[in-house]
Amino acid sequence: MSAEQTTDVIVIGAGAVGENAAARVIQGGLSAILVESELVGGECSYWACMPSKALLRPGSALHAARAVAGSREAVTGTLDAQEVLARRDEFTSHWDDSSQVEWVENTGIALVRGHARLTGERRVEVTTDDGATTLSARHAVVLATGSTPTVPPIDGLDGLDFWGTREATSAKEVPESLTVLGGGVSGTELAQAYARLGSAVTLVARSALLGSYPEPAARLVQKGLEHDGVTLHLNTGTESVAYDGGRFRVSLAGGTVVESEKLLVSTGRHPALTGLGVEELGLEPKHLDTDDSGQVSGHPWLYAVGDAAGKVLLTHQGKYEARMAGDAIVARAKGELQGPPERWGPFAATADTYAVPQVVFTDPEIAMAGRTLEAARKDGLNVSETSLELSVAGSSLHADGYAGWAQMVVDEDRLVLVGVTFAGPDVAELLHAATIAIAGEVPLHRLWHAVPAYPTISEVWLRLLEKYGL
Repeated sequence: MSAEQTTDVIVIGAGAVGENAAARVIQGGLSAILVESELVGGECSYWACMPSKALLRPGSALHAARAVAGSREAVTGTLDAQEVLARRDEFTSHWDDSSQVEWVENTGIALVRGHARLTGERRVEVTTDDGATTLSARHAVVLATGSTPTVPPIDGLDGLDFWGTREATSAKEVPESLTVLGGGVSGTELAQAYARLGSAVTLVARSALLGSYPEPAARLVQKGLEHDGVTLHLNTGTESVAYDGGRFRVSLAGGTVVESEKLLVSTGRHPALTGLGVEELGLEPKHLDTDDSGQVSGHPWLYAVGDAAGKVLLTHQGKYEARMAGDAIVARAKGELQGPPERWGPFAATADTYAVPQVVFTDPEIAMAGRTLEAARKDGLNVSETSLELSVAGSSLHADGYAGWAQMVVDEDRLVLVGVTFAGPDVAELLHAATIAIAGEVPLHRLWHAVPAYPTISEVWLRLLEKYGL
């Protein structure tokens, strides 16, 4: 490696978020170096979004076929676990990042592999087994290092060879039994995926299942897991974990002991900022204070986007932040942006606060945009809630016995939507309409003129507005 390289912008982390930041910088006419110590493409491509959804989709497709008279009679078997895993491998490119590297190079981004560390203002040292090189940025350094699992302080857990989400999404075999610690999105999704692949699954959560989502929606998912044979221990603490005789023994509060071949710990994530040198800049590695363009407070040359910024730990939202940050860096370099970015402007990730879309890809799904009723009230808004069972002609046609739920949260002072939630089979495809309505602050009287096609599940929009009183 050369002793020193200079570029306009250095992006640390070549996952989807870092790639987007670097690409926007290049598109704006600046140069960029992307630094990555693992696979180019990052967590989402190889250990999170893509493999987990590839594990879930076959089970959802099979269940959908069984949910319609005429097709259910044609279903004669169960999931082929090895074929599911093989299809998952295709979506991860067999953990080979050569195609992603090719995209980076074709985009005009320089790639440097190694471990990065901030050594001063706009300076980064990258180390590998072959030595070290120093990178210098004329304008900015962007932290796009993602997040890392948070491991709970459970007695006996330290030192055991348990699964994290990486091991669960990249497993080569389906375990005979699996215990999942954590009732959040990842734990819930992977519990259902492995249950449908034939594993005896037990899920343990300290609180309710999917507690950050509206309770009626989470309850539908809970019923789905129970239907798939998942044993649930909710609002239950874990006292200790041991491994003996090839099996994990998880002792729960109340005296219950759960045994399984594998143990998955999925109890949240936190920004991956340790070892980057942020402490030497006087920053707290657990949290970086950034504005809506990703600029770190007190360090105008430093940006953080995606999970590293700790705002919204979702790939699509991180890519959105990266686009805003990349464009803001270019604008500031050209003298076109001074001071903080304008709300809802081209350099501000305003949707992080008001219009985040998120999906739980279980069966049934939960699709939510904006704020829950509780979150909106906490923000001081004068809001109302309208909810109903998702029962329209389109849902009845979609599946026999379709069970779903829908809710909208309305800001009564402005008469606009601030939150929408759908729960039910295949409701994720309804979500973008809700996201547009919230981000666009579409008045309810105008939304009334957006007529849903008949007979589709989207007709639930009409039913919600009718129940509201339009």
